[in-house]
Amino acid sequence: MRVLIILSFLILISSCKPDSNIQKPHFLIGNWERLDDKEGKKTYEFWKQDFTGLGLTLRGTDTVFKEILSIVSINDTLTLKVEGVNDTPTLFKITSQTDSSFIAENPQHNFPTKITYFLENEQLKAHVSNSEFGIDFVFNRQ
Repeated sequence: MRVLIILSFLILISSCKPDSNIQKPHFLIGNWERLDDKEGKKTYEFWKQDFTGLGLTLRGTDTVFKEILSIVSINDTLTLKVEGVNDTPTLFKITSQTDSSFIAENPQHNFPTKITYFLENEQLKAHVSNSEFGIDFVFNRQ
């Protein structure tokens, strides 16, 4: 009887663990080059299997913009973390997600307040916006 009670207790405890297997956006993984860049610039995003990424824009061989990106779980909520642009990391809570898209939002940030990534016709597309305007990005896989 004692063994049965202990076994039942262990099963109860193990079933109460929070689900830490949150599905991350696998469609991001890869090396991407922006198609719709301004003349003389090249923009890239590089996403690794561990959901860390690097975004950078080059003018010739000079880096004119760089950001460190990552998809992290904070309190069981997926979050897009952007570093290197501001003094402290900016967090965007992923509020909607499918197997080929997600929307991340931070209404307290001035720009952007909303970031959308989606895969369409083998292209990675992104839209960054606030209530006043937005910018579109179209990337091809390298």
